[in-house]
Amino acid sequence: MPRILVCYKWVLDEQDIKINRDNLSLDTSKAKYKIGEYDRNAIEEGVLLAEKLGGSVDVLTFGTAAVKQSLKDVLSRGPEKAYFIGDPLAEKADASVTAAVLAAAIRKIGPYDIILCAEGSTDEYNQQVAPRLAKMLDIPAVTFVNKLSLEGNQVQAARKLGDCTEVLHVEGAAVVSVMPEINKPRIPSLKQVLAAAKKPSEELKLTDLQLDEKALTPKVIKLSIRGFVMNRKNIIHKELSQTDNVAKLVAELAKEGVY
Repeated sequence: MPRILVCYKWVLDEQDIKINRDNLSLDTSKAKYKIGEYDRNAIEEGVLLAEKLGGSVDVLTFGTAAVKQSLKDVLSRGPEKAYFIGDPLAEKADASVTAAVLAAAIRKIGPYDIILCAEGSTDEYNQQVAPRLAKMLDIPAVTFVNKLSLEGNQVQAARKLGDCTEVLHVEGAAVVSVMPEINKPRIPSLKQVLAAAKKPSEELKLTDLQLDEKALTPKVIKLSIRGFVMNRKNIIHKELSQTDNVAKLVAELAKEGVY
C-alpha cells in the first residue's frame, strides 16, 4: 500500500487583503490565514488515493510560526499525520529555498511512493516548487495533472497541455503537481474537525535539516508588492442604433491600439 505525502502552503486569505489607494501598498493587518485553494485539491487527491488503495497520507508544510495554526484544518481533511517547519526564514523564502527545505524534510521523514503538490500556490503562483522538489530528490516530476491513478509502483497521469492531453506512466516514486479540476475538495464535518485534534503532528526544526547557507539563500529577492487598481473610463454610448454604438466602441478601441 502506498505511502503518500502532500505538501501545502498556509497563505493569507486574499479576500481579507486591502489595497491602500494612496500608494498601492497591501494592507494585510486584518487578513486571516488559510490553506491555499489549490493545495486543497492536492490534499483531497492524496486522501482519495488512500481511500481507494489503502496506505497512508501525511502532509508537510514550511512557513512562519503561523503555520502551526493550519494543523487542525489540514488534518480534518483526511491526512493521518502532519509535519511542519515553522521558521522566520519562510517569510523571505523563494521557490528554491522552499523546495530545498521540503526536500530535506522528506529525506528525513520519507521515503514516500508519491509526493503531491498543487499546481502553484494561491499567493505567488510561481509553479516552481514541484519540479524543483523532484530535481532535489532525484525523482521524476509530473506537472499539470488533471487525472491520476496508482497501480502497484506505477503512477499513471493525464497532463493538461494547452489544447491537448498527454497520458504517461512513471515507474517508482514521483512528485506530481495537480490541477484544480482534478477533484472537488471535501468540506470537513464537525466530527472530522473534532477528530483532527487527536491526530499526531511533528515539528521539524530547520536547524536539524542539515542545509547549508547557499541552499537557504533566496535566488529571488522580493523588494515590494503593490496592488493594482483599474481606473474605468465609464463611457456609455447611447445611440438609438446598436450598430452605431458598436461602431463607436470599435473606433475608440482602435484609437487606443487595442486591436
